[in-house]
Amino acid sequence: EKETEPASFVRIVALHMRSIELMAMRGLLDRLLRHGRQRPVGGIFAAIPKPAPEDLDSEYAYLLGIPQPVVVRLLEEHAVGLGARVLHGGAVAGFEQDGEGVTVELADGRRLRSRCLVGCDGGRSTVRKLLGVPFPGEPSRNATLMGEMEVGVPPEEVSAGVARVRETQQRFWLRPFGAGVYSVVVPAAEVGDRAQPPTLEDFRRQLRAVAGTDFGVHSPRWLSSFGDATRLAERYRVGRVLLAGDAAHIHPPTGGQGLNLGLQDAFNLGWKLAARIRGWAPDTLLDTYQAERRPVAEDVLDNTRAQMELHSTEPGARAVRRLLTELMDFDEVNRRLIEKVTATGIRYDFGAGPDLLGRRMRDIGVAQGSLYGLLRRGRGLLLDRTGRLTVGGRSDRVDQLADPTAELDVPCVLLRPDGHVAWIG
Repeated sequence: EKETEPASFVRIVALHMRSIELMAMRGLLDRLLRHGRQRPVGGIFAAIPKPAPEDLDSEYAYLLGIPQPVVVRLLEEHAVGLGARVLHGGAVAGFEQDGEGVTVELADGRRLRSRCLVGCDGGRSTVRKLLGVPFPGEPSRNATLMGEMEVGVPPEEVSAGVARVRETQQRFWLRPFGAGVYSVVVPAAEVGDRAQPPTLEDFRRQLRAVAGTDFGVHSPRWLSSFGDATRLAERYRVGRVLLAGDAAHIHPPTGGQGLNLGLQDAFNLGWKLAARIRGWAPDTLLDTYQAERRPVAEDVLDNTRAQMELHSTEPGARAVRRLLTELMDFDEVNRRLIEKVTATGIRYDFGAGPDLLGRRMRDIGVAQGSLYGLLRRGRGLLLDRTGRLTVGGRSDRVDQLADPTAELDVPCVLLRPDGHVAWIG
């Protein structure tokens, strides 16, 4: 980690349904819930205010708003508890890979040796640039200011102002977080990367330009800006070096998918790296990381582009938004859009087979409590209703449960450590 200290600002992020499921699989959810606030899933696509259908396919059908530093701290504590060593203040300056591993040179002159290197160093990734991996896409056409701050007017005045402006301007909102703090989003005056973060005066000026009032904003927690650039790395792997998170893909923050997409990249890659390093999986297993996750990123780039278009004030975009709002009255349409944003509809391509093959398993009830509770060790799981199967010589990496009462529609399934169905019997 190149930063020496945790972030000085407290940005609230939203963990989506699939990310919440992953946290439950590793026993982290209870700790996260103590620091977060559950929010309805409805309205997650393009901020179209439609309540979610009641029969969403997850035991965790909510969003979890939580301070990002809390997520970082809990994940780091979990990693350290499992034996990881976290180095702060270590920016990558260069690396060399060979047949046995990767030698990494840090900016302060330190050198590290590892079996593999994963670049999770953001949209301007040094690792990606040193690899020479192209990062094609589209530059920003719009820029938006975003931050958290207090307001100096009553809540009803804020609500009335937001309702009035959003009749014609979708890239605008003031959303309460409690204790007088609001998330503020307003179009910026200029498009393109800013050399410096925006100031509170920038927010006041743009709020007055768009809404006719600055709502008395003051005491900012953090201030930032973003564009709507979309870029996707052509490759996620070059030898022993891989890319994940924003180093592999950037997109507009519509739907709050960025952190979740990166977290799910890591969950997909982590168990595969462990399997390869421990020697019980072939090198080609690492190739499945790109094969599975890059199409997911392509879909996220598409749906965030679509959502940005739906925020446009142009007459055509507003007409499409009205039509989509009507279509979302159909639960199947609403459910499909929620599945896209929350990553609960993903099906990895494992070849021909039942629809469940390649999909995630929801947290069903089993004799020993819950399915996700059985996945906390980060191992595969053979769940067998017949009692006739065995994992054979793979008991060092695959657990087994014979349970005739398991809430399965098939006799047995083999789950990967990330909860996706690898085989159906």
